[in-house]
Amino acid sequence: MRYPGAPGLADVAVDGVRPRAVVIGAGIAGLAAATGLAERGFHVEVIERERYLGGRVGGWTERLPDGTEVAMNRGFHAFFAQYYNLRKLLVRSDPGLNRLRRVRDYPLVDSQGRRDTFRGLPHTPPWNALAFAFRSPTFRLRDLIRVNARAAAPLAAVSVPRIYEQLDHLDAETFLRDINFPHAARHLAFDVFSRSFFIEPHRMSAAELATMFHIYFLGSSEGLIFDVAQDNFDIGLWIPLAEYLTVPDVAGRPGRVEFRSGVGVTGIDSRDDETFRVTADDGTAVDADAVVIATDIAGLRDIVSASPTLGDADWRSRVTAAGIAPAFAVLRLWLDRPVDPDRPAFLATGDLAPLDNISVLDRYENQAAAWARRNDGSVVELHAYAVPDGARDALRGRLLARLHEIYPETIDADIVGECAVWRRDCPRFGPGDFARRPGIATPHPRLMLAGDGIRVDLPVALMERAATTGWLAANALLRQWGAAEHTVQTVPADGRSALLRTLATHGGGPR
Repeated sequence: MRYPGAPGLADVAVDGVRPRAVVIGAGIAGLAAATGLAERGFHVEVIERERYLGGRVGGWTERLPDGTEVAMNRGFHAFFAQYYNLRKLLVRSDPGLNRLRRVRDYPLVDSQGRRDTFRGLPHTPPWNALAFAFRSPTFRLRDLIRVNARAAAPLAAVSVPRIYEQLDHLDAETFLRDINFPHAARHLAFDVFSRSFFIEPHRMSAAELATMFHIYFLGSSEGLIFDVAQDNFDIGLWIPLAEYLTVPDVAGRPGRVEFRSGVGVTGIDSRDDETFRVTADDGTAVDADAVVIATDIAGLRDIVSASPTLGDADWRSRVTAAGIAPAFAVLRLWLDRPVDPDRPAFLATGDLAPLDNISVLDRYENQAAAWARRNDGSVVELHAYAVPDGARDALRGRLLARLHEIYPETIDADIVGECAVWRRDCPRFGPGDFARRPGIATPHPRLMLAGDGIRVDLPVALMERAATTGWLAANALLRQWGAAEHTVQTVPADGRSALLRTLATHGGGPR
């Protein structure tokens, strides 16, 4: 579904003077906003508190005990084919998307040894979802007969944003219980979605779960097969994009974007509705005609709290109330021997706490593959999502025990080096959050928000939500200067299957 950008000026410069925008945060949302503005003639300054670009999809270098430099990031990310607006950003510096590599399949296993796969599924909804269900060892024909069709109707025919009016008051676990979805199948078919949000099903909005099901199954024909970055995110994605945005153009004019990394923002002063002063923690201040705050939720809350001239009481309260998901952990291991050759690049798990997935990085990432070849070893990554408070101390041992259980050949492997990442900075998508979540627009016409925790009434999620809000934040500002907007694209806002829409309509709504 395409949302064409309004026509307008290709360059907003007047007599060589360019409006100045400050984008706070160089994650996907901030980079999309900066690109959208710079390509229409804005001078953009991007301020990023980390020393690398990409936010939660950033990459950096670590050093093993033997002195070897190795690539590191915050963990595996899947670039799905439905991420149209993220891909729109990446093609700026990689027109053929040659820096991505297709993962043809990834299995899902549970504690009973049952295994699901996405290989060979039809692409057309609803046959893709039905084929997945009937091929699964956790779902049988009798399970389909027992499903409560009336309660399941919204899942079969999602409409965004109406689905939030229908289901956002429910948690995902209650919703699945109400529709009588088989318990074993929940672990493999739906827990993967909830834990992608770093949250447990009983704390996740049923509307978000239904929207995810729509995006990846019933609303699109691309399915759940995805690409991965062939290199660490810094050299594979963001350094090339930064070069695209900062190199002089063919006419010799300086780059359109200036990056300042390792710098935090301590406050924004709104002098009026059209000008701002952005103060950084290095003591500098920047005057701007427009601002996009594209930080994580905690960063947004801190900036607004320190900026008393921003917004009105209602908007400030919605920013303050925006929630953060539980913590997640990434443990990357450099092992002195390879894992078995039949191990997949990515394995998702269900009901195997605290482990949520295992990645074998040397199957797809060039830096890891080079290290593995030189050392006849392997690079393995373990993820734990929605880690309970107080579980951090024992987490490493429990993750290693799961690795040894699932991949027994690693029991005798020596760990040459390891890096652990522990963060709690992802947005919460709990029941009732949607209505109060701050949106892209703010009480100031030239102040916008962007990020995966910002409300947008479109069927997008995760990295794609970040990219989409970034482009839309840029469009909202471009409109005020009469500039041409950027077209965005999503899966259809309504279910694609006329059959399922009809059944849902006659089946009624949720109980």
